[in-house]
Amino acid sequence: MVILVFADIFGRPGRRAVAHALPELKAKYQPDILIANVENLAGGRGVSRKTLNELKELGFHVFTSGNHLWDNKEVFGLLDSEKTFFRPANFSNPPGDPCPGRGFGFVEVNGKKIFVINLIGRVFMDMAEDPFATVDRILKENPVDCPVFVDMHADATSEKYAMGWHLAGRVAAVTGSHSHVQTADERILPGGTAYITDVGMSGSFDSVIGLRPA
Repeated sequence: MVILVFADIFGRPGRRAVAHALPELKAKYQPDILIANVENLAGGRGVSRKTLNELKELGFHVFTSGNHLWDNKEVFGLLDSEKTFFRPANFSNPPGDPCPGRGFGFVEVNGKKIFVINLIGRVFMDMAEDPFATVDRILKENPVDCPVFVDMHADATSEKYAMGWHLAGRVAAVTGSHSHVQTADERILPGGTAYITDVGMSGSFDSVIGLRPA
């Protein structure tokens, strides 16, 4: 199975860049499933139905998110209606209370199935439940017979690497997001788990993580 992952698609420049690059990437890799982190999709602040539909029209199948998820209030309707749009599974507001949407689930595309888990870190981030305990509970309660993909949306590189080692040999891939700067540490961890600390950003090159340098 071939999966293409785009992290932190930032605003209109990010959406245009993805639309421009995607045909060549699809021709080269012939992906089975396209995954996008969309927390910055609408002007860098959350996601709207219009911007989400743009990615769906491009052929994206799965949408993950992070700490900017709630910046656009349209997201509440999207979380209810879009079954392949995930928010961090360890989100609750305040902790212990029910949170809208789903943090994990099965996605099937043309007979190919994966199990997606979206997590958020706690170092230098807003309050959330323990992502390590959360992912252990999810995997224990949801026996799977397909590849498991984890988007670990976190600030500290050490926390993302810790999650990679925590899940080594237990999931197919752990990809980090949030930093908007791609790391060069892609590797296969023991047990066959694909890992990269941060996939990076899809957005304006001459910018500071997607924003005007000024």
